[in-house]
Amino acid sequence: MKKKYIFITVISVILIVLIGGTITYQAKHFNKGISIDGVDVGGLTAEQAAKKLQQAKFTNNVYLDGKLFVQGKASSSNYNKSDNEKIKQALKDQFTVFPMHKDKNFSILKQNNQYRTSELKNAVEQKLNNENQSRKPSQDAYAELSDGQVKVINAQQGDRYNVKQMMKQYNKQLNNDSIKLKAVIDKPLSETSQKVQNEKSKLEKLANATVDYKVENQIYQLKASDMINSAKYKNGKYEIDSQNLKNKIDQINNEKATLNKKFKFKTTSGKEIEVQGKTYGWALSTNLAEKSIINAFKNGTKELNAENDIYGVGYNENGTGYGVTSNDGIGDTYAELSLSDQHAWFYKDGKLVADVDVVTGDVKTKAETPKGVYYIMYKESPSTLKGTHPDGSKYECKVTYWAQFTNDGCGFHDASWRTNWAKDAYLTEGSNGCANIKPAEMKKVYDALSVNEPVIVY
Repeated sequence: MKKKYIFITVISVILIVLIGGTITYQAKHFNKGISIDGVDVGGLTAEQAAKKLQQAKFTNNVYLDGKLFVQGKASSSNYNKSDNEKIKQALKDQFTVFPMHKDKNFSILKQNNQYRTSELKNAVEQKLNNENQSRKPSQDAYAELSDGQVKVINAQQGDRYNVKQMMKQYNKQLNNDSIKLKAVIDKPLSETSQKVQNEKSKLEKLANATVDYKVENQIYQLKASDMINSAKYKNGKYEIDSQNLKNKIDQINNEKATLNKKFKFKTTSGKEIEVQGKTYGWALSTNLAEKSIINAFKNGTKELNAENDIYGVGYNENGTGYGVTSNDGIGDTYAELSLSDQHAWFYKDGKLVADVDVVTGDVKTKAETPKGVYYIMYKESPSTLKGTHPDGSKYECKVTYWAQFTNDGCGFHDASWRTNWAKDAYLTEGSNGCANIKPAEMKKVYDALSVNEPVIVY
C-alpha cells in the first residue's frame, strides 16, 4: 500500500513539472498559426519574432482567390523598437496553457507605406473595374406599372465584382506580406426585398389614382391606369412614360383651346364671318398639363383646374380668353375693326360703348393692317411711337393715347398730324399699319379698351 502512494506521488510530481514546463514554454512562445502582419511567428519567442519582423521583406503581391492578381513592388516592414511591447502584448493575448494551432494575425507594424495606400491600391481597384467591363452586371428586381397592371420583374444574377467590398478586404491587409482577396460578386436586389415591395405598393397606389381635370366649363375624368403607359419607382423617384396622357392633352386642346383657331364672328352689320386667330387665345401647355396631372396622380389630388397649365403668345404668355365661352370664345367685351368700312366699334359686356372712323394701314405701300383676332397687349398715355416707313426712313411720333394689339407694333392711337380722314385714305395715304383715330375721339376709345380684351380685324 505504501509503494502505491509513493508511485502516485512520483507521477504527480512529474506531471506538475511537465505542466509547469509547458506553461513556461507557452508563455514565452507563440502558438503555431500565429502571424504578425502576415509574417509567420509560430513557435518563436517575442525576441525571435521581433528579429524576424525586422528582417522581413513584404512582396506586396495581391492575390485573388489564390491566384496572383497584381504583382507589387517589394518593401521593408518598417519595424522599429517601439513595436517590441506590442509583440509582447500579442504573445500574452494568444497564450494558451497547452500548445495548439491557432490561426490568427496580429496587425502591429506601422508600415505607413505610401505605395500600398496609393499606387498599389489604385492599381488593384482599376484592374477590378476593368475586369468588370467584360462581366455581366446583376439586375435588381423591380416593380413596374404597365398597361394598368403592376408586376414585379425578377432579379438577374450577374458575375461582376463588388469592388467596394473587395477593397475593404484590401484595406484590412495593408500591413500583410501579401494581400489575399476573395471574390465578392454583386448580389441583385431580390423580388421579396422590402425595397421592391415598397416600389410595388407605390405603383399600385399610382395605378388606382384618378383626377377630375376641369378645363373651363368641362370636366375630364382621367385615370392613371389609362393615362400612364408605364412607370417605375426607383430611389424615391418615379420614372413615368405618359404618352397616352400627352395624346389626351392634345385631344383636349383640339376640343377646347382657342389659340390659332378660326373664330366664328357676327359683325355689327349682322354678317357672320370666320376670322383667323393670331395672338388672342389660349392653349394647354403639354409640359405643364402633363406635369400637374402626373403630380395630382402621385399626391392623390382628386380635382384639378387647368387654368395654371395654359399659355399664349404676345405680351401675355399665360394666354388670353381662358374661361370665356360665349361668342365662340371671344366673349362680349371686344374691339371690332372693319378694314373695308374703315370703322371701329367697341363693346363692353355686349353693349356698344364707342365707335369711330379710322384710317388703317396703307394699301399702296403694302403696309395694310393685318387681319386676325388679336388682343390689347398694353395701354400707354402719353406715348412715343418709333418705327420705319415703307421707304426705309425712320420715324418718331408723340401720341396722347396708345393701345397696341399686334406683336409687330400695330395699335389704336390718335394721329394729330393726319389731314386726310376720307373713307378711302387707307388706299393711298394710309398709316404704317396702325388704326389712326382723330385726336378728339381717341380718349373715349382709350377708356373703352381694356388690356387682354380681343381685337377682331377683318
